[in-house]
Formats: sequence, structure tokens, C-alpha cells
Amino acid sequence: MKHFTQLFLSIDQTNSILKKVDALVTFFKEAPENDKLWAVSLLGGKRPKRAIKTTDLRTWAAQEANIPLWLFEDTYHIVGDLAETIASVIEETESQNERSLTQWMSFLKTLADKTEEEKEEAIKSAWKSLAKEERFVFNKLLTGGFRMGVSQKLLVRALAQVLNEDESNIAHRLMGNWTPETTSFQKLLVEKDAEEDLAKPYPFYLAYQIDKPVNELGNPNDWVAEYKWDGIRGQLIFRKGVLSLWSRGEELVTERFPEFNEVKHCNVGFVLDGEILPYKDNNILPFQTLQTRIGRKNVGKKSLTESPVILIAYDLLELDGKDLRKLPFIERRNKLEALVKSINLSVIHLSPQVLFSSWDELSKIQASSRNKKAEGVMLKQKASPYLVGRKKGDWWKWKVNPLLVDGVMIYAMRGHGRRANLYSDYTFAVWKGNELVPFTKAYSGLTDAEMREVDRFVKQNTLERFGPVRSVKPEMVFEIAFEGIQKSSRHKSGVALRFPRISRIRYDKKPNEANTLDDLNSLIEQYN
Repeated sequence: MKHFTQLFLSIDQTNSILKKVDALVTFFKEAPENDKLWAVSLLGGKRPKRAIKTTDLRTWAAQEANIPLWLFEDTYHIVGDLAETIASVIEETESQNERSLTQWMSFLKTLADKTEEEKEEAIKSAWKSLAKEERFVFNKLLTGGFRMGVSQKLLVRALAQVLNEDESNIAHRLMGNWTPETTSFQKLLVEKDAEEDLAKPYPFYLAYQIDKPVNELGNPNDWVAEYKWDGIRGQLIFRKGVLSLWSRGEELVTERFPEFNEVKHCNVGFVLDGEILPYKDNNILPFQTLQTRIGRKNVGKKSLTESPVILIAYDLLELDGKDLRKLPFIERRNKLEALVKSINLSVIHLSPQVLFSSWDELSKIQASSRNKKAEGVMLKQKASPYLVGRKKGDWWKWKVNPLLVDGVMIYAMRGHGRRANLYSDYTFAVWKGNELVPFTKAYSGLTDAEMREVDRFVKQNTLERFGPVRSVKPEMVFEIAFEGIQKSSRHKSGVALRFPRISRIRYDKKPNEANTLDDLNSLIEQYN
């Protein structure tokens, strides 16, 4: 645990990429074998389920610190981090525990089977045995709020240096459905099996939003355009009769989409990169339809009937066991077209190319892409290989401008961390007759100066207080930007927005000039 705590503190104290990589390299050279594997798992996002409720942790910490719960809660709102708050309020002690990271992870796993009283006793005992820094890291492991400022890319870079291996090979080995309980550091990253895991996906190639005028990309004849679909990015893998479907979040989702069992009848192996979309009666359905199936391991007949899915394939990464990723995109595309035509499956569709002869022509197509149930267009250079991770240059996403609606702020909540003293999270409403109906929340989009201005308004115009939340006079109007809108029975307004954020404060509008619920429903009819 001391090695991992030192790693955490070293990374937490710098913004330098080189220093972060150096800290990781030092850890992987010095830490015990099992701790290395757990570190890879935690930093790569494979974290065990939380066994303790945060409400219980706050109560136990207040008791252990001998302070009232309200004082702990106020301290938490100022500090902004639960793990740090708990580590700070409990009396400082010398470290009395020599457990390794692996042993602590085993300890956390045993909590799931304990009674509430046993959990409380175990956690309080652990707090007492750890020094402040180790207690802080332990709390991070306990709460699952584990953000160290280390991307998958940095983790791969450090491991590649330690193991003297190519980064793309390391990234590939880290993919898949492994856990620290089912493998070892040596087996996962060092040993080279003659036969790779048949279900293992490739690292995804990710695109940046285009950050310059499209005509600066050069000759349009060097590029291929496709629609950017609004679904779940996935890899469909069929090797030696074994079918696997992976999401971009490295989650195995095969069982959730039994439609793809049709692939098992194919006599050719392949790995497809594409978008899982809800699709019925030759129409793409709203993303919300797909959400009803996300998170379910067992899919019933109703879901299969109401929200069947397809894969719109836009790249071919492997064919009959041969890795095609180094081939130019246009060659992979030609092979993909031939494959989709030959297997002729109802659940696999070819992503249609968007034909254009000039950037001006493509600009007009891109602007109307919502009419195709798309978020914009993707641009891919014909000569580009399939790379690992997010890169600039060969692939670009060109999303349509967001939808906009004006809402009235009716609630505000204090933020966390550096925003702990500011009311920075807001609830907005639109008009339904003479009533303001809440329709979304948003917290991003304002400058620091604007946020301080809104904070002053909230404090001077509070109507009621509900803990960290205040209701305010409905006087400030904001323009809200979002990517999509659907009907929703979970919200009072009956609508749900995708990726809402604040576009600007509408100083020029009075509250009665904000949008109405009818306006939102019109958008639903227009784009769904």
C-alpha cells in the first residue's frame, strides 16, 4: 500500500506528463507483482463495486472524529472530496498497517458479505491503522471515486517502457474481460500466448472534433465522409465460432444483444468496428430507445420487439485471423463492403458513404444530418491506418451545431472542489401555461466571472433552502445547448435532453420570453 500511496501522491502533485510517466515507471519497477496488477486494473478503470454507502461513511467519519454530522457535511462541501475530508477530520496517527494494495483490495471484497455493524467496525479499525496519506488513498479505493489524472494512454506508455514493448501491443493486451483475480501481471502483459484470446477486441481508434475550417483539410478527393451515428460504439468479433460484442468502454455486452447470434452462421471470421443502433421497420429509432436495453443482462421479448438493434459497420479490423489495421482505410473499406455483401445478415448494415465533390457541398449535407438521425459526419482520410486511441489528422468528427432553448433558472446547488463555495449547478424550467416546469440541469459552460455573478444572484434572491440547494426567484434566463431531445416518463416535463450545457446568459430576455414546453415537444416531433 505504501508503494501505491506514493504513486498516488506523486501523480497528484504534478501536471507534468513526463513526471507522471516517471512515477508510474518507478512504481511498476519496485512494487510487488500482485500490486502491479491491481494498479493496472484501478488505473485502467476496472474497479470493484462499492461495498459501503457514502451516507454511512459520512456518519461513521463524524463519529470517529467526534464532531456533529452537520459540521462534517459543511466541511465536506468546502473540501469537495469525501475521501480527503474523512482522512483530514480523523485524528492523525502513525501507520500501523503493513497490508499490501492486494491485501487491501481483498479486504474490501470481503465487506460485501458483512453485516452493517461488522462493516462499521472494519472500516473504523482500518482508518485508525493508517496514516493520513494512506487513509486518503484507502478512502479513494473504498468510495470508487478514483481519478488520478492518469489516462489509459499514459498507463500504456509507462508499461511499454518498463516491459520494453510496443505501445500498441500493450494496449491490446489490456483489452478484454480480465480481472486481477483471474490473471497475473506476468500472464496478462509479459507472456505471449501462441493463441490470443478469441474474444479480445482491439483498442478503439477515436477522432477529435474538427478544429479548423474544413477546406483546410486539402483535396476533398483524399477523404471519405460518413454519417456520425448516435448509438453505442462497438466491436463485433467472430473468431473460430466464438462471438463477442464489446462496447467502447471495454464492456462485454454480447448477452444484451442476442440479435447478433445470427452471426454464428457465418463461415468467415472477422472483427467489425461500428455503431449499435436501435432499428425497426427500416428506421433508426431515438437513442432513448436503446437506453432501455443498456445495463440489462437479460433482455426480454418486449425489449427485443420494441427496440431491436443492428450494427452499422464502418471499418473492418480483422478478416480470417489477419490484422488489417495497417492497411489504408480505403482498402479496409473495400474489403468491408465485400464482406457485408457476402455474409448478407439482417443485423449488419454497411455505413453508407456520404458522396460529395466539394467542401461546400459537404457543409450543406453536414448541416442537415439530424434529418438522417445522425449527429453530423465523420471524415476519414483514404490513406489512414487504424490507429490506437485518440489521434489528430487522419480522422475527424464534424458534429452539427447544438440545439438551443431558453430556460429560467429556478434552483441552484453548491459545487464541489474549487467550486465548493459557489452555487454552480443549476436547474432550469420552461413555461407550461403560467407554470414553470423544470426540464434539465446543467453546470458547465459559464466562465469563472459569470459563475461568480450567478452565485451573487442566487445568494441575493433565495426563496427557500434545502441543504446545499436553494430555490431562487425565476428572473435569470439562460440559453441551454444540447445534442438531442426525447420524450421521457422519468421527468416532470416529459422530456429529456442529451448532453445539456449552458451556452450563455440571456441578458436580453425577460423570464416570460423563455421557451415553452410546447416548443420542446415540437423539437421532439421534428428530430425523432
